[in-house]
Amino acid sequence: QVQLMESGGGTVQPGGSLRLSCVASGSPLSINAMGWDRQAPGKQRESVAGITLGGHTSYGDSVKGRFTISRDKVGTTVYLQMNSLKPEDTAVYYCRYRYGSNWYSSGQGTQVTVSS
Repeated sequence: QVQLMESGGGTVQPGGSLRLSCVASGSPLSINAMGWDRQAPGKQRESVAGITLGGHTSYGDSVKGRFTISRDKVGTTVYLQMNSLKPEDTAVYYCRYRYGSNWYSSGQGTQVTVSS
């Protein structure tokens, strides 16, 4: 079973930057992709970014050009560099992993607040 631990959230002013990290433990070698979701109060959870073991990346339309997902060589740690943050980026960010064709999220999430 894979456990995920997110970190790096906080409060930042509009236009600022944050870097989130997520470490997978347990059975991380079974992972073939990792990514980030977010959920703002009163809104549905949305996909933010994903990266495969081969390095292919994907982004939600609302973060393209501002966020960058990356991972370590082993593929058990994933990062989300968030630049030009906007108030609408405020949410709890959750790390997720893919095993086979299914996505799972087991972390507690990390709060990101963008406010002046």
